[in-house]
Amino acid sequence: MRTRIIIIGGLSAGPSAAAKARRENENAEIILFEKSSNISYATCGIPYALSGVIPSRDKLLVVEASLLRDRFNIDVKLNEEVIDIHPMGKEITTSQGVYSYDKLIFATGARPNIPPIKNIDKITNWSTCRSLSDFDKIMKEGLLESNNRIAILGSGLIGVEVAENIRELGKEVTLIEGLDQILPMWQPKFSFFAEKELAQKGIRTVKGSFVSEFKMQDNRATQVITANGEVIDTDFIIVSTGIKPNTELLLNKGAKALANGALIVNERMETSLPDIYAAGDNASIMNTQTMIHDYLPLGTHSNKGGRSAGANAAGGNVSFSGGNKTAIIKIFDYTLARTGLNAKALDKLGWRYKTNLIVAGATPSYYPGQKDMIIEIYFDPKDETILGAEIYGEVGVDKRIDVLSTAIYAKLKMSDLPQLDLAYAPPFSPAKDPLIVNGFVNSNRTYNEISIEEFNEIIRNKEDVQIVDVRTEKERDKTGYIKDSIHIEIDELRNKLDLLDKKMNTVVYCAKGLRGYLASRILGHSGFENVKNLSGGYKVWDMSPSVEVDEPVLIS
Repeated sequence: MRTRIIIIGGLSAGPSAAAKARRENENAEIILFEKSSNISYATCGIPYALSGVIPSRDKLLVVEASLLRDRFNIDVKLNEEVIDIHPMGKEITTSQGVYSYDKLIFATGARPNIPPIKNIDKITNWSTCRSLSDFDKIMKEGLLESNNRIAILGSGLIGVEVAENIRELGKEVTLIEGLDQILPMWQPKFSFFAEKELAQKGIRTVKGSFVSEFKMQDNRATQVITANGEVIDTDFIIVSTGIKPNTELLLNKGAKALANGALIVNERMETSLPDIYAAGDNASIMNTQTMIHDYLPLGTHSNKGGRSAGANAAGGNVSFSGGNKTAIIKIFDYTLARTGLNAKALDKLGWRYKTNLIVAGATPSYYPGQKDMIIEIYFDPKDETILGAEIYGEVGVDKRIDVLSTAIYAKLKMSDLPQLDLAYAPPFSPAKDPLIVNGFVNSNRTYNEISIEEFNEIIRNKEDVQIVDVRTEKERDKTGYIKDSIHIEIDELRNKLDLLDKKMNTVVYCAKGLRGYLASRILGHSGFENVKNLSGGYKVWDMSPSVEVDEPVLIS
């Protein structure tokens, strides 16, 4: 008898599983069930379709059902919802009948998490932004034509992408986040960099209070009310407050899952139930650093997990080892990216770590249009194994974060970075790529760097410290400076050492970090007992929260 493989779900993991299963086994009977009328569309592209960057709805359709039918001989059943699964009898029940299976691939994805906001069940001018039906509703409600004031609840990846794209249409956008920072996957300072760029482009951000109520008139919300009493006028609301895995059909049968309902699977994508695989946003994957099952709902993992499940259901042996939380997002002209474990995650795990932050040009200074990027790497203090990284900049961020993600996978150390043979030509990179520079800085610094967070803590605690600004007078006049800092230009420092106290704790800074490092070496070799260089210099400090600027104070 032919093996029958049934796949439930047709968005990302399901079609990937179906195509791979067919390539592995030409003789298997493969049936794919999708409860809607569309399969394999690009949910991540929906924000960009709102603004017209993606010019039409049709462009979001990645694979037509006819392709799976004709090219892969898949029996695609649209508009047929699976309503029950019987693992013991190896059968499923749909809205139209009962089907037996030999292998089952569960790829039902996830649904938006809708918060219990007063009147949300009564208003019509709101939508989530995760499916084609959401896109159609937003278009039908006339968001682009008749609505001007748009409130977006939730500032994760989708929420921020929607905010940017709707702002590009000239709308008045308010981004509302219940936590104390937007883009909570990132370190606070990096999310603050993004928040400042959003503000520069006219997006208002409200943080630190969840939405409690929608004021309404004629079944339409007119105001958003936060728990702390803030009132935000609105014409339309987009809710992007997280997702919940669609796993009830298997949870009810005893399948093992994480606390949020994501199914626990092994490297072969097998669930705890016999002959049932799971892949996509309804399944966990292994965090390859912590070796703990984690929930990483991204299209990359859905496709790889679906491919593995399809291969194995058809008799193959394909493993999917997991991921390390690599993510990237466009913030108007900037890019924000991350990979691995950042300081928040490492603190939660109780792992010891050190950080190394630099500001470096993505291209050479002599090449037109040079742009800086800020790179912070987190690493093990014992052997310098790279644990994570975050990057913010306008050019080349995607290249560097992918190199660092690969470095984490390969368990490379900070000392390996200068040995990497990275592509070089002036339009793409300096001769010393920012990642190479990061490795050089780490090897040179003898751990005399101080982070922005550590420095601000000193300021808040009013600790005794002498702060030395080694930039030029012109730089200080143009950008401002850190309050109470002593100004001695780097090229004059050796001749003015007597103006400083060798016994005091000393923090030096320049624009980005290099001259500060050189100054710290000069002072260290001149008998100063405790000297630290401010990581990222004035540029990063000025971009971070709790900034104070004073008038220039020059030492002549």
